[in-house]
Amino acid sequence: MSQDSTTVPETSRKLSGRRRREIVAVLLFSGGPIFESSIPLSVFGIDRQDAGVPRYRLLVCAGEDVPLRTTGGLELTAPYGLEALSRAGTVVVPAWRSITQPPPAAALDALRRAHEEGARIVGLCTGAFVLAAAGLLDGRPATTHWMYAPTLAKRYPSVHVDPRELFVDDGDVLTSAGTAAGIDLCLHIVRTDHGADAAGALARRLVVPPRRSGGQERYLDRSLPEEIGADPLAEVVAWALEHLHEQFDVEALAARAYMSRRTFDRRFRSLTGSAPLQWLITQRVLQAQRLLETSDYSVDEVAGRCGFRSPVALRGHFRRQLGSSPAAYRAAYRARRPQGGPAERTDRPDRLERADRPDRAEVIEPRSGDHSLPLRRQGAPGGPTGHSGHPPHHHHAPHPDPGKPESDAYAPRLPEQAAGRAPGRPSLPGQRERPVG
Repeated sequence: MSQDSTTVPETSRKLSGRRRREIVAVLLFSGGPIFESSIPLSVFGIDRQDAGVPRYRLLVCAGEDVPLRTTGGLELTAPYGLEALSRAGTVVVPAWRSITQPPPAAALDALRRAHEEGARIVGLCTGAFVLAAAGLLDGRPATTHWMYAPTLAKRYPSVHVDPRELFVDDGDVLTSAGTAAGIDLCLHIVRTDHGADAAGALARRLVVPPRRSGGQERYLDRSLPEEIGADPLAEVVAWALEHLHEQFDVEALAARAYMSRRTFDRRFRSLTGSAPLQWLITQRVLQAQRLLETSDYSVDEVAGRCGFRSPVALRGHFRRQLGSSPAAYRAAYRARRPQGGPAERTDRPDRLERADRPDRAEVIEPRSGDHSLPLRRQGAPGGPTGHSGHPPHHHHAPHPDPGKPESDAYAPRLPEQAAGRAPGRPSLPGQRERPVG
């Protein structure tokens, strides 16, 4: 269940007698990034009853018998060990130091025992790998940082990895995406336990939105897991990336792989953590971003060079993934370019002057009532969780209904069409409040 759901799954297990719902245990390992580790400590470990936030009792537990060194060489001392997990109604694994290393067996046993005794188990970011190693995600939906989602899906094929979500609530097991998404999930837990008022009061104290819409799709990069290089599908994926300007569909990719569509879908999802059609649309939108940033092609020409069947299809998918029309994205991107910055690349010399002369940039006033806001450049998203900042968050249209076919034939009705304006004239972004958190 994603963060956009209005109902919360019921936990099927009851807590054993020695566990208390108000006790939250945070399981720390050496090498874990300090930002993710600090999120549950701040949410559940500080008394904010004066602000209307019910109090939790926090137990910080060491997951292994070694010095707990974290980001910047800091060394932490946890007051409790694995035995303290036996008292907690909620156990949080905020991060794991390396997706290539197996977690300590003793910690995995303690997590399994806690889950069997009815505790709610939470994995933030790469903490999902610890939960998966313990077998707690088998047959369940889960998410993690978008960079690591393909690896999680490939290493644990029984886990239903959804790299689009900010967090997934499956009742007694919950997972979140990277970095700041851990705050989203912790707020969701407070909301589940004590209601919207308590979560809202906590969000105000943390100076973050009480609930963010959208998911990780806005941050997805075209990069694929390193492990793809040894997979037979690597050649097909490489061909697709080199031929995005051509109009082909998933059936064509399946044929190139000498597979049926069903087999190709299954193999592709296990390799990348994404359905092939959604992946292909994402790559085409990313390519459109690059052309809008680095060329002076019209929106119609960009659509053709990215393999979309029509400009309407490009606008629909672009707005759905990025919350902005292509024209608005380009206008805002050029307005943000620093004076004296590198010149834009262009294949249109006859139209080069205005594109490459910031001092002659045309000032375009936004249309009244338009609240679309283009995102940061996606070609350079934040690095791995815990090692660099997460991209800034902006308000978005929610990602498409996973049950609805994602094809050009299902391009959404655009606002300008609904308002009776001529298509092909998307409105420009208006001013909005700066997002917080």
